[in-house]
Amino acid sequence: MHKEVIISIVIVVVIVIGNVVTQNYTKKSVEAISNDLNNLRQELNVDNVKQEEAKKHFDDIEKKWDKMQEKMAYYIEHDELEKVKTNLTEIKSHTETEEYEEAINDLDKSVFVLEHIEEKSEFNLKNIF
Repeated sequence: MHKEVIISIVIVVVIVIGNVVTQNYTKKSVEAISNDLNNLRQELNVDNVKQEEAKKHFDDIEKKWDKMQEKMAYYIEHDELEKVKTNLTEIKSHTETEEYEEAINDLDKSVFVLEHIEEKSEFNLKNIF
């Protein structure tokens, strides 16, 4: 009986620690990408958009997202991550064709989906029940 209690406590502690670590990583990742997307949004919102700088900034965001997505794919639904990747692809195509209004719309969608991912992975009563 004593061994089972200790094993159960260890399992619960491991689950809680794992949840805290993944939740912190998700929050940090979402915040970083959202900030970068908002900075890109400001770049695209000016009258004289410098396409090369916007493209370079977007490429940096995309590389950062790919690295973060690899780790988050272990514990977040792939559909949610694919939505962000799809929106990023749309942003890229709109930026390359100089359709900046459409790119800004897709930026907003991406930020919304990222916030949804963060909210969905939080450990709270609403997500438990």
